[in-house]
Amino acid sequence: MEVKNVTVIGAGTMGNGIAHVFAQNGFSVSLFDISEKSIEKGLATIAKNLDRMVAKERISEANKNNTLANISTHTSLEPAVTNADLVVEAASENLDIKLGLFKQLDELTQPHCILSTNTSSISITKIAAATKRADKVIGMHFMNPVPIMKLIEIIRGYSTSNQTTNTIVEMSKKLGKVPVECNDYPGFVANRILMPMINEAIISLHEGVAGVTEIDTIMKLGMAHPMGPLQLADFIGLDVCLSILRVLHDGLGNPKYAPCPLLVNMVMAGKLGAKSGEGFYDYSAGMKEAKVSIQFS
Repeated sequence: MEVKNVTVIGAGTMGNGIAHVFAQNGFSVSLFDISEKSIEKGLATIAKNLDRMVAKERISEANKNNTLANISTHTSLEPAVTNADLVVEAASENLDIKLGLFKQLDELTQPHCILSTNTSSISITKIAAATKRADKVIGMHFMNPVPIMKLIEIIRGYSTSNQTTNTIVEMSKKLGKVPVECNDYPGFVANRILMPMINEAIISLHEGVAGVTEIDTIMKLGMAHPMGPLQLADFIGLDVCLSILRVLHDGLGNPKYAPCPLLVNMVMAGKLGAKSGEGFYDYSAGMKEAKVSIQFS
């Protein structure tokens, strides 16, 4: 099956990045969000990122204009998905929200349409069970920032067909991405390995082993990571990190995945990282001038 029309559900950080990449590669994109304000913010982000690419001479002004022209926006779900060959869901990392969405998508989309989710940890098999087309449900876990990061983690649910998988793999290559397949277990591969590392960094801070700067510097200089784990947690969103750790803990039943109490408390206090202006770092002066917000000794 050839994919031409793509609907992206959610205009937030991941959704607008996914819409950007599809539109830039010639796909017709319908960007849906229940909030007009979120749509406007998402489009502004896409335009800003395209302007940055033009300034760096990675694309032309014409390429930028064509990309924006390939995107239509919707705040009503049915017209956004009627002609879709592929839907990429990038809503909140919440099982109930996703199950409700996929039940609706199953009813509103054409029978041939593939339904994919950008979930970073939730079972594809469980999401597919909300539909009558489990063979056409698949995980497409893009990495943030989507326009830059090459990897797409492709996750097959229990009933995902070879045809669906092959279609998504080949289409991902047309986006200039590197699709890598894995099976449907909690956290898949990326977050099953990444989140325990982030959690351990938070535990080390919580127990006073070292401070924020020291932990991040050791991991950057000693392990050649481009970003320290605490800064990365802020960038991902501490609420998202907590949600993924809970999926791992519940799904695998191993206490090593239990989220650090400090992480739980910070999320309850609304300290979610860069998106809320404060996490392990204070972003009130901007991302490039972030200062340590929390210190234990």
